[in-house]
Amino acid sequence: MNTSISENIAQVSTQITRACQLAGRASDSVSLLAVSKTRPAEDIRSAYACGLTRFGENYLQEALDKIEQLADLPLEWHFIGPIQSNKTRPIAEHFHWVHSVDRLKIAQRLSEQRPADLPALNICLQVNISREESKSGCLPEQALELAQALSELPNLRLRGLMAIPRATEDEQDQRRAFADLRQLLERLQQALPGLDTLSMGMSGDLIPAIAEGATIVRIGTALFGARVPKNA
Repeated sequence: MNTSISENIAQVSTQITRACQLAGRASDSVSLLAVSKTRPAEDIRSAYACGLTRFGENYLQEALDKIEQLADLPLEWHFIGPIQSNKTRPIAEHFHWVHSVDRLKIAQRLSEQRPADLPALNICLQVNISREESKSGCLPEQALELAQALSELPNLRLRGLMAIPRATEDEQDQRRAFADLRQLLERLQQALPGLDTLSMGMSGDLIPAIAEGATIVRIGTALFGARVPKNA
C-alpha cells in the first residue's frame, strides 16, 4: 500500500469531518470522490485498500483502461470531464455517474446509449456559476429549463448540480459562488423535488464548499499529491 496516499486520505477525511461539524452537518452527508485522473491503477488500489470506492476520471480512454484493469474491485466510476458527442457511448456503458452534462444533446445520447441491463445513469447538470468564457456548463438562468428536460429522459436519473467556480484564494468569494449554486439547486428543487446532489469543492476549497452544502467533494491533489501532466 502507498503509505502517503493512506496518510493523505486520513487527513482529508478529518478535514471533511471537521468542516461538517463546523457547518452543523452530519459527517456522512458528504461523499469523498477521489479524482484519479493521470494516476496509475496501483494508486487507485491503494486508495481502495484505505476504504475509498468512488473515483472520478476526466479522460475517457485513460479511464476505460483503468476500469478494465480494476474490474476485480467493486468501484463506483464518475465521469467528471468535458464530454464530446462521439464519446457518449462508452461513458454510458461504463460509468455510474456523469457530473459534466451541460447540454440536452449530450444527455439524450447518454440516455439512448445506456445499456438496458444497467440501472439508470446518475447525472449532474454542470453550471457555469462564475460565468467564465473558458468553462463548460450552462448559465444559471438556463438551468431550470434544461434540468426539466433532462429529468424526462429515460435511463438517466438527474441528481443535482455540479460547478467549478472561478479559482480564488479568497474564502468569502469561494463561499459566495458555492452559495449561488446551492440557492440555484433550492430553486430547482421546487419543480424537481428529487434532486439531492451538489457536486462542488476540490482540494483547495472543500471547507467553504461543505459550509455551503456540498454533498460530493471532488478531491485529487490532496489525496494523490501534485498531478502529473497528462502528456508528461
